[in-house]
Amino acid sequence: NPACPACGIDDFMLFIRSIENARLIETRCETLPAPESAPKGVWYDLLDPTPEERAFVDAAAGVSIPSRAELEEIEVSSRLYSDEGVEYMTVTAASRLDSDAPVKTPVLFVLNGTALVTARFIELRPFVNAIERMSRPGAAANVSAESLMLTLIEAMVDRLADALEQVGSAIDESSRSIFRSNGGGDVGKRDRDLQATIEKVGRQGDSLGIIRESLVGFNRLVGYHHGMGHIARGSVDTDARIRTIQRDVASLSDHATYLNSKVQFLLDATLGLINLEQNQIIKIFSIAAVCLMPPTLVASVYGMNFKHIPELDYEFGYPMALGLMLITGLAPVWYFRRKGWL
Repeated sequence: NPACPACGIDDFMLFIRSIENARLIETRCETLPAPESAPKGVWYDLLDPTPEERAFVDAAAGVSIPSRAELEEIEVSSRLYSDEGVEYMTVTAASRLDSDAPVKTPVLFVLNGTALVTARFIELRPFVNAIERMSRPGAAANVSAESLMLTLIEAMVDRLADALEQVGSAIDESSRSIFRSNGGGDVGKRDRDLQATIEKVGRQGDSLGIIRESLVGFNRLVGYHHGMGHIARGSVDTDARIRTIQRDVASLSDHATYLNSKVQFLLDATLGLINLEQNQIIKIFSIAAVCLMPPTLVASVYGMNFKHIPELDYEFGYPMALGLMLITGLAPVWYFRRKGWL
């Protein structure tokens, strides 16, 4: 990949990409040249841009890139709009989905005729994969700015599909862990940590929420582009790609809704099992208290300090009292087992 004239090559924040010989060629810029002397590209890619870099791309591509604060606004009118024929489309992307701490970040797509401008604030794997694929010889034949944008969106939706599969597998594993058989033993003796299970399921729910939010954003973005920008210059192939993306997003959204309901069920089930085990412990203490009451009564009777107690002179009084305490202690246990309370 060639370096931009008068540009450094150590820490790249601005990438200018063009199509040459049916492949994507990248020019990396750290130090900004004059807009008139900059290489012309079909794709201007900004990574955590500074105000100076935004101003440079504004002048080079004829657009007006919003700030990050503006991109993070949630109202649709601030995320999807057209200004003098230029489409500005912002979507919430999911990143670090393989980790325990996924994040969401805004990604801006600006479509200005023959030029595509993207602004992002974190490295995204779908961007890397799409760039590597289109950099191969012959992989970017007849590629336009619009098809570049659709390729990136397809890669990001594919990444969300993979993440949904991972979350679904993790949810299934959590379900098996919660409801696995304990070989007919006591539920309270299962070898598991329900608190850790709740935390695990909660993290899966957080990841699922980020994925669902991203899918909603892509559904709005593609629908807006198809209705506002694509109609004027649409082709059969592009129309088919857009409709395929919409179907994929719709099916993934339905699957995410199903997984979300399963997460809620697992959380409720785990909390229910915790309550059952707590009730089992309270039940054991209650039964123990009831079983100890008769022996305590016997011991209290023969512990009274009255002068005339008939059994005081009985030769076998002490063994009788011990036997009576044992019998009265075991009788409630026998009765509870017969009733099925133990």
